Amino acid sequence: MAYGQKILKGDAYKRAAIKRRHIRIRKRIGGTAERPRLVVTRSNRHIVAQVIDDLKGHTLASASTLDTSIRGGEADKSAQAKQVGALVAERAKAAGVETVVFDRGGNQYAGRIAALADAAREAGLKF
Repeated sequence: MAYGQKILKGDAYKRAAIKRRHIRIRKRIGGTAERPRLVVTRSNRHIVAQVIDDLKGHTLASASTLDTSIRGGEADKSAQAKQVGALVAERAKAAGVETVVFDRGGNQYAGRIAALADAAREAGLKF
């Protein structure tokens, strides 16, 4: 996707802006076997976190609000993001990953994205 796009309105403009920021971020960030990439994907309802080795193209660990351990809860979205962060950190450590590169996916580092990152750090994952 090129940076120059026609003028969009509303939600289409917001999604295009997020996509542009994500392209800009991915130019500089990449995951290796020693330091895989922690990717966060956010929608209006759910949040997904994956630990990816870009050189091999493999997902080493993942967690989302669609997991059965998190899905049934009545917590708000920020609390669910904290649970996802702790769960992905636990699964990454079980896969032998200690440090990661954080990829916020073009989203602002605030709210649910920050909650997920803080919970992953508290669970022992190093950024």
